[in-house]
Amino acid sequence: MEYVYSALLLNAAGKPVDETGLGKVLTAAGVSPDAARVKSLIASLEGVDLKELIAKAETMSVAAPAVAAPSDKREGKGEKKEEEKKEEKGVSEEEAAEGLSALFG
Repeated sequence: MEYVYSALLLNAAGKPVDETGLGKVLTAAGVSPDAARVKSLIASLEGVDLKELIAKAETMSVAAPAVAAPSDKREGKGEKKEEEKKEEKGVSEEEAAEGLSALFG
């Protein structure tokens, strides 16, 4: 995660997200940069507009509906609503991985 955070920090500072910049940020944070991981991140971010991506993420989080707290008043005590069943299942690891891969193209 520190590699992604470094890229976001460089982007927020208006600096180019490149191998040199990532290496410097990681070193300043006390992390010994792995050249292969740095190159991999740079390659995955190629052609990605981070500012636009962050703006979309902020818009999505604002537009997402709030999850209502379960009410004590239920129609049938033994029956759960469809939405509550989905919430209990959560997100599978595969769905989470797909979401992360979509984030970085």
